[in-house]
Amino acid sequence: MDELSITGREIEPSALPIGPEQLRKFTETLHEYHSAKSRTDSRIKSAEQWWKLRNTCEEQKESFVGKDGGFSSVSGWLHNVITSKHADAMEAYPMPNILPREQGDRPEATILSAIVPVILRQNDFEAVYSDAMWDKAKYGTGVYKITWNASKLNGLGDIDIQECNLLNLFWEPGIKDIQKSRFFFHTEMMDKDLLEEQYPQTVDKLKSTQFVSSSFLYDDTVDTSNKFTVIDVYYHKQGGELHYCKYVGDIVLYSTENEGKGPLYQHGMYPYVFDPLFPIEGSPCGYGYVDLCRNPQTAIDLMNTAFVKNTMVNATPRFFSRVDGNINEAEFADLTKPIVHVNGTLDEMSLRQIETTPIQSANFALLDRMIDELRQTSGNTETATGSTTHGVTAASAIAALQEASGKGSRDATKGSYRAFEKVVYLVIELIRQFYEDDRYFRIVGQAGQEVFISYTNERIRAQDQGSAFGMDMGFRLPVFDIEVQAERKNVYSRVSQNELALQFYQLGFFSPPNADPALATLQMMDFDNKDEIMTMVQRNGTIFDKLVQYMQLALALAQESHPEMVEGLSQDIMQTTGGQPATAAASSTPEVDQQEGLKPPEATHVTNARKRSNAASQPDGGGQK
Repeated sequence: MDELSITGREIEPSALPIGPEQLRKFTETLHEYHSAKSRTDSRIKSAEQWWKLRNTCEEQKESFVGKDGGFSSVSGWLHNVITSKHADAMEAYPMPNILPREQGDRPEATILSAIVPVILRQNDFEAVYSDAMWDKAKYGTGVYKITWNASKLNGLGDIDIQECNLLNLFWEPGIKDIQKSRFFFHTEMMDKDLLEEQYPQTVDKLKSTQFVSSSFLYDDTVDTSNKFTVIDVYYHKQGGELHYCKYVGDIVLYSTENEGKGPLYQHGMYPYVFDPLFPIEGSPCGYGYVDLCRNPQTAIDLMNTAFVKNTMVNATPRFFSRVDGNINEAEFADLTKPIVHVNGTLDEMSLRQIETTPIQSANFALLDRMIDELRQTSGNTETATGSTTHGVTAASAIAALQEASGKGSRDATKGSYRAFEKVVYLVIELIRQFYEDDRYFRIVGQAGQEVFISYTNERIRAQDQGSAFGMDMGFRLPVFDIEVQAERKNVYSRVSQNELALQFYQLGFFSPPNADPALATLQMMDFDNKDEIMTMVQRNGTIFDKLVQYMQLALALAQESHPEMVEGLSQDIMQTTGGQPATAAASSTPEVDQQEGLKPPEATHVTNARKRSNAASQPDGGGQK
C-alpha cells in the first residue's frame, strides 16, 4: 500500500534519481538479505507447523518413529503454553497515557491522550495487537507497521497500523536495531490485473518475478502463477532523511526521490516496530516458546506413541503357529466361533502366544518428568493456569505460588509495552506531520460524557521562538513522554477496588475531621488513583477547617450582637467538631454480622494474597500491591 499518492507524471526514467540501474542494485541487496535470513525463515516456518499440530514431520527428522506409516501421537502441551501466554498478553492490553515534558504542553498532552486511543480503535488495533502476540509467542517476534495511508478517508489520508508477516521483511544481517540497517525491504505478492489497474505504467511491461520470498505451508493451495512480487524499500540518505521506493521488476511504481517532495517521514525512522520475546544477539528477532519447548514436546510425543503402541500390542494377543500345524486358523481368528477344530494332537509347540512386556511404571514417571520440564521451562505451571500443586492448601501460599509463576508473563508483557510505546511515538509523529486539516473525534470527557472535538497539528509542530537580544532563538518542538498501562482490569480487580473504597468510607477516611490521620495512612499505602484520593481528602479537610473558623467567628459576633443565638451556634459547633466519628458505625458492623450469623471477614493477608495472584500476569499487578 502506498504511503503517499502517485502523481502519474511522465518523465524519462534515465533522468530520474531512481531508475532501472538503481532498482537492480536494490534487488541485489534484497537477495543478499534474503540469503542471510534463511535460517530465521526456516525456524519460523517450522514453528508454524508445530503450532498447527503438524509437528510429526518435524519430529521424524530427528527420529524414526512414525516413518513406517503407523500411529504417531501429537499432544497439545506446547499448544496450551502458547494459548496461555497469548491470554496473559491480551489480559494486559495496553493503553497509552501521554505526558508533557514542559508545562505549556500539558493541554496538548491531555488531548493526545484522548485521541490516540481513538486512532488505535479506528485501526482495529486490538486485533492487530492480538495477531502480533500470536506471532510473538509462536515465532518469538511480533512486528507492527505504522504508516500514513493517503487513500484513507476518501483521500484525506490517515494513519494506518498493521501487523506484518516476518517472512516478507528483510534487513541488514548482524544488526539488532532495524533503524541501523542500511536498507529495509518489505515484499508482497500482488495479482497482475490489480497491479496493472492500480499502476498503469506496468501494463504490458511485467516480466517474470525476479524475487520470491519464503511462505508458510498453507492449508489451502495458493496459486502464484499470475502474481508478481511488489517490493517496498526504505533507506536513509544525507542527514538521516528517510526515503522510499516501491517497484516491481525494473519498473518504479513510486519513489520519494523521483517525486522531489523531500523525505518520506519527518521522524526519519523506518515505520516498523519489532517486539521480540527472547532476544537473540545480532538479530532484531527473538525466539519463541516453540523453539524453547520443542525438545520436551518431542520426547512427550515419542513416549506417548510408544505407550499407545504397547497398549495395542497387549490388547491384541498374537501367536506363533507351526507351518505343519493342524489348527484351523480361520476359526481361531474368528472370536465368534466358540469351537476351533484341530487335526491331531495339540501341544505348546503347535501354537504359542507371543509374550510382550507391558510398560513399566518408571517409563510413566519419565513421561511426567518431561511434561513437568515443559511446564517449568515455559512458565506454564499448574499454579499459573489456576490449579495448585499437591499438598498446598493455604490460600496465601497458593497466591504466592501464582504470583511467582506469573513473573515470566509480566516480563514478556513489559517488553510488549516497550514496543507499544514506540508505536504510539510513531503515531504522534505522523499526527505532527500530516494532521494539517481539522480532524473530528468523539472522546470520553469528565464523568463519562461524550465530547466531540476537532484537532490539528498546529500546536505540536515546530514553534518559532522568535528572537532575543538580536539572536534568533530557533524552533521548539513539543516532545511528549509515553506511559503505558493495562487498559482493562479483570473483574476481581474492579471488585477489590470497590471494596477498598467501601473500607475507606467505613473507616472514616472521607470524614473531614479525620483528614490528617487519613492522609498519613494513605501516604503509606499503594493503590490505583491514590493521588486523587489524597487530594480529595485534603480538600475536604481544608474546607472543614475553614468552616470551623467561620462558625467560631459567627459565635464571637453572636455573643456581642445576638446573645440569643449563642446556645444554638455552640451546639452546631460541638456537633460539627465533636460528633460521633464515622469509625464508630464501621466498628460495629462485624459484630452485627456475627450476631446475624453471617460469614466473618476474611483474613487480611489472605485477601491481599488473592488480589496479587489474580493479577499476576499484568506488569503493574493490576494496580494491586
